[in-house]
Amino acid sequence: MSKEFFEAVKMLEAEKGIPADYLYEKISAAIVVAAKHDFGGKDIVHCDIDPEKQKIKVYVTKNVVEEVEDPDTDLTLEQAQLIRKSAKVGKTIDIPLKTKNFGRIVAQTAKHVIRQGIREAERGQMLKEFQSKNQELLSARVSRVDPMTGNVTLEIGKNEAILPRAEQVPGEELCEGDITKIFVVDVKEGNKGPKIMISRTHPGLVRRLFETEVPEIFDGTIEIMSVSREAGSRTKIAVMSKEDDVDPVGSCIGPRGQRVSNIVDALGGEKIDIVKYSEDPAEFVAAALAPSDVVSVEILDEGAKSCRATVPDDQLSLAIGNKGQNVRLAAKLTGWKIDIKPESGFYEG
Repeated sequence: MSKEFFEAVKMLEAEKGIPADYLYEKISAAIVVAAKHDFGGKDIVHCDIDPEKQKIKVYVTKNVVEEVEDPDTDLTLEQAQLIRKSAKVGKTIDIPLKTKNFGRIVAQTAKHVIRQGIREAERGQMLKEFQSKNQELLSARVSRVDPMTGNVTLEIGKNEAILPRAEQVPGEELCEGDITKIFVVDVKEGNKGPKIMISRTHPGLVRRLFETEVPEIFDGTIEIMSVSREAGSRTKIAVMSKEDDVDPVGSCIGPRGQRVSNIVDALGGEKIDIVKYSEDPAEFVAAALAPSDVVSVEILDEGAKSCRATVPDDQLSLAIGNKGQNVRLAAKLTGWKIDIKPESGFYEG
């Protein structure tokens, strides 16, 4: 095999990030599979690849016998001694094969197996790369938008992934060439390679955006306790500080609201309520109902986690929110069932 062969493998390693040793192993196996055809498929062919000396040695191991029973595996002593003078009956002998004599069909077989090996290696590399990004926030470029399904193909590094319509923010239009932020929900090994599940609606996207924008979250001073989200519309996030002199809500909003503003932009204008987490359920529920004021919160059943929040009459619709969204998100954020009651006790008809 020529010098060009070893250079090609080096190039594949550099371009596709596939280890050369892995490729040599696959190529060696491919050559063995191809060469075995000439010996009735018997397991007597070996291939050693030495990249340092840039040599490929292919040989057949045959038994030296007095009488040949199988010409594929046996040699007489006379035949063996023509190859190696020291050959003896009862021993084996390695017979070098010239790779150029394999013929066209053998070469094609080897090429196919090599190609398959490279594909497998690429899939393995891709799986490893995606697994390292599981539960992470990534920037991706829109390469294609399917007009029929609405699914979007995204370029993530050297790889591609599909963002299904169901995982896109309602009302958001992604166009070819756009750079967008996505959250890697899960990575699994599928039959046709790694299956990466990505989303723009997952609450994890908001978590990671806050980690990126708020250094105090990234370094662990502030902790995100819970997130509830209705993508494209509103998100509520509960935060707490591990240090008394650090205001968790103020830190997340940032100077002149810049930090939260950057996150709102990345989410296409989605509204974000940042609330202070409390171990006291009544306090936490009152905070979660922002932007509405809350007069009081009464715990109805601690085991069933149900409570009643009393709000000023003029804030009833704000507390409930459009189509019940505010109270729904507050319930999801706190884990409590929340019943809203106006201060006067009378509901407007």
